[in-house]
Amino acid sequence: MQCEICGAEIHGKPISITIDNSELQVCPKCAPYGKPVDKRSPVSRKISPVARVAPRTLKRPQKDFFDILKDELLDNYEQIIRDAREARGWSQEDLAEKIKEKASLIKKIERREIVPEDSVRKKLEHTLNIRLTERVDVLDQEVSHLKKDTTLGDIVTIKRK
Repeated sequence: MQCEICGAEIHGKPISITIDNSELQVCPKCAPYGKPVDKRSPVSRKISPVARVAPRTLKRPQKDFFDILKDELLDNYEQIIRDAREARGWSQEDLAEKIKEKASLIKKIERREIVPEDSVRKKLEHTLNIRLTERVDVLDQEVSHLKKDTTLGDIVTIKRK
């Protein structure tokens, strides 16, 4: 038998070691490179099989993930936030404290350096009583696969022999 690491011929009984959860049969010279295999390896509680839970009979309604895409952030979101904040007489730090975010985040949003995430946008809308999104009709958007472009068939004329 050959050593699975160095390829040398093993005389006698090979030594079983583990390297990166792989069990190898090696010669005594290569044995220090791994850990010896225990005859009995205890199963931890994390690996042991978990009792199977009966599947629920109630079905959840399917959520339309594209429904989220119908609302688009307004182009002047930073101005709307700034105007609403100033109308209440709050500083950027006051607004940040009320929505439990950092003041630097409010500053970056108002300078239009970043677009607010949905969670922050919802907090801002609720706290300032404003709307930062608008519903976009799918019919207004131009669908590219319905648009007729020039194709190869429009240009090429097929000549038959």
